[in-house]
Amino acid sequence: MDLFITDLDKTLLRSDLTVSQFTRKVWNSFKLPLSIATARSLKGSLQLLQGLRLDWPMILLDGAMVATREEIIQIQGIDPELAQTIIEEVDRTWETLPLIVGLQGGQERFLYPERLNHHQRMLLAKYRNDSRLLGLKRLTPLPHNLKIVYLGDEAPMRSLETFIRQKFPVETKLSQDPYQPSWFLTILHPKADKAYGLEILQELTDIPIQRTTVFGDSHNDLGMFQKSGQAIAVANALPEVKAAANIVLPRTNDQDAIAHYLATL
Repeated sequence: MDLFITDLDKTLLRSDLTVSQFTRKVWNSFKLPLSIATARSLKGSLQLLQGLRLDWPMILLDGAMVATREEIIQIQGIDPELAQTIIEEVDRTWETLPLIVGLQGGQERFLYPERLNHHQRMLLAKYRNDSRLLGLKRLTPLPHNLKIVYLGDEAPMRSLETFIRQKFPVETKLSQDPYQPSWFLTILHPKADKAYGLEILQELTDIPIQRTTVFGDSHNDLGMFQKSGQAIAVANALPEVKAAANIVLPRTNDQDAIAHYLATL
């Protein structure tokens, strides 16, 4: 049996964050195991994928969580003490505060500080009515900190990534926001990566790595590209992602690239 896993943003999802009727039909009739690997949270993913069969465990928050609709199977969080140290040292040196995505009492939380830059304000405007949002006068880490996220222009985010990598035992992901003119610097547990999440899925499903096909478009997909049996990039993928792929599809995410490929199998 084969396992198929796809990224969401700019891969399975159209650029307006919708799933087309064609994709919905192909997905729901597909006979083999099919799941997702995304930087989004469980709640956010389920909201975007309403109407899709999601019968297999999902890789979420860039690999910091593996879960089904009903159950969190595994999480890899940043220790609260380490998270606090990172926040304080970065603010002291760079005068910037992050957003924090994590769990509190089993519930998803999206913490943001009182002091925001314009990149953060743009992002938060899209989450205005989200029940996960919690603004804090003094940003304090959660019991389970799954992602610490800084937003800014490319050059300072690259410099900040170098600073964090040199000082702290964490995983970092730097990528351009596909929906606004910002760059994300995401800080994760060292084992929080889509590639690590892929290993967990393979243990849960008992499907060997050689029988796994993954789809993606961006930097945070490269780890699972290297781990999988077959890596497939959509036509709109970044050049380095296309270079790492076994197959580059002729269609983009807005042309339902993944669904058209699955429909041929």
